[in-house]
Amino acid sequence: MTDDDSVRLRELVGLELERHGASAAIGDTGAAWWALERAHIISQPDLPLHLRVHWTMLGYAVRMGDLREVAGQMLRLALAPIGSLTGRIPVGNTGRSNVSAFEPMAIPADLRAVIDAETRP
Repeated sequence: MTDDDSVRLRELVGLELERHGASAAIGDTGAAWWALERAHIISQPDLPLHLRVHWTMLGYAVRMGDLREVAGQMLRLALAPIGSLTGRIPVGNTGRSNVSAFEPMAIPADLRAVIDAETRP
């Protein structure tokens, strides 16, 4: 990944995190989690960014009082560095506790298009 790719990933994750914040502020938990899931998918190639998204997910789960999600995010915060170091990141995984932390998933078409456009030479 080039420095330019990393900068663009941070920008894209930042946009999703802003969407999360706006949705959470008006009490739209579905849209707030959706934005966090999208941020997670985008962040996976960049470990610090990936961890930032999981910390944000953990904080939101704590604010929502969702103990299952809190436990799931704590587990993912422990696993993300290991997956990154071993190259075993489950691409497309939404990062939530309602899916296996090891299951690759299809990347939504709109995100796939953006990711592909960013990684073209």
